[in-house]
Amino acid sequence: MKKLLSILCTKKFWIELVIMTLAMTIASAAVYYFLVPSKLIIGTISGLSIVLSALSGGAVSVPTMIFVINAILLVLAYFLIGKEFGAKTVYTALIVSPIMSLLDRWFPWQNLVEAGTTSVMGDPWFDLLCFVLLLSASQAVLFSINASTGGLDILAKIINKYLHFDIGKSVSVAGAVICCTAFAINPFRMVVIGLIGTWINGIVVDYFTTMLNNKKRVCIVTHEHERVRQYIINDLHRGCTLYDVVGGYSNQHSIELQALLSKDDFAELMKFINTNGINAFITAGNVSEIYGLWNKNRKEKKNHAE
Repeated sequence: MKKLLSILCTKKFWIELVIMTLAMTIASAAVYYFLVPSKLIIGTISGLSIVLSALSGGAVSVPTMIFVINAILLVLAYFLIGKEFGAKTVYTALIVSPIMSLLDRWFPWQNLVEAGTTSVMGDPWFDLLCFVLLLSASQAVLFSINASTGGLDILAKIINKYLHFDIGKSVSVAGAVICCTAFAINPFRMVVIGLIGTWINGIVVDYFTTMLNNKKRVCIVTHEHERVRQYIINDLHRGCTLYDVVGGYSNQHSIELQALLSKDDFAELMKFINTNGINAFITAGNVSEIYGLWNKNRKEKKNHAE
């Protein structure tokens, strides 16, 4: 109980709660306004729910079907992925149905379409594009805080964890299987649109995820390596690795430092090197995934040290 109260009292908890709520509001709106009216079946649990709801003759609503499927997948998330991911995804999954019900009651999609049509944007391709962009952004934000929109994302996260696929490819693989269920209610053309949408969703998720998680892998060769090392450890509060290297042209022995830095860290490091006139050979490349320890509380530790 004390541990739970300590978590609830942290700033991190409330910030992530707000982020999850906003992200799920956007994702729910994307489903309600772009999938439900046009009956586009993208490779998501929402898409599968539309199929099952249609097959039931409307006896079970789409929000209810989403709730039932998510409940089953949440059990898998808790045991196969982790308690934190499972707990956060429980929250995001539980608020989907209420949000969609509120949208249906207060801002029904029927008020946004022309008479005799079932597309908010007037064309299924535009509906597809709007849905994919909104959903992918929400997925990437939630993945960055170890959460998900539930449903398909749980399957994708399991594939990502155990088969080590990129998260975007995991979304596409799991989604393509679900998307094929649309043959039960939609013509071939609509299913193809859904498959294309699922593929684009995976690409866009990878793009947003890379953008949010992008780090710099910095390699520095300098005779003043100890000075640079001290700055990285004591000022940037990051770790680094040192290697003995030999110059292929000069045949001189030197030390290479390697460090993983955020964009802000890298900018501070370059400022330090330039300001102090340190002679160094530096290369930097982008890294989108890090496995192992990554200190996300650098600022808190820095403030504590001061």
